[in-house]
Amino acid sequence: MAIKLNHTIVHSKDPRAAAEFFTGLFGLPAPKPFGPFLDVEVGNEVTLAFLSADGMEIQVQHYAFLVSEQEFDQVFGRIKARKLKYWADPGQKQQGKINHHFGGRGVYFEDLSGHLLEIITKPYGDWPG
Repeated sequence: MAIKLNHTIVHSKDPRAAAEFFTGLFGLPAPKPFGPFLDVEVGNEVTLAFLSADGMEIQVQHYAFLVSEQEFDQVFGRIKARKLKYWADPGQKQQGKINHHFGGRGVYFEDLSGHLLEIITKPYGDWPG
């Protein structure tokens, strides 16, 4: 049996702003309303369902996206054009840098609600001993 992630809810302070921030950075179609959600579909049949946190404290999540080298250049260019802070590491200690894990490139940045987003060009494998 092949189990696939179908969707996940992304709690947001302002779901419209968060979904539009995401689609703008990633060059994706506009979010689609679905009940109380604003849905954004990514390339592997997964939907990010942006939903208002409605006064709840947002539990910050990490979302990593595998992109091509060309897509990395495009998204990273938008990150820099918007003057967003970015880091080479999830601990946010290497600000203004990217990483080169597994022969690829990767970078971390925050969305409008503080979720840590990551783009990588190579899937992670075994860490060297």
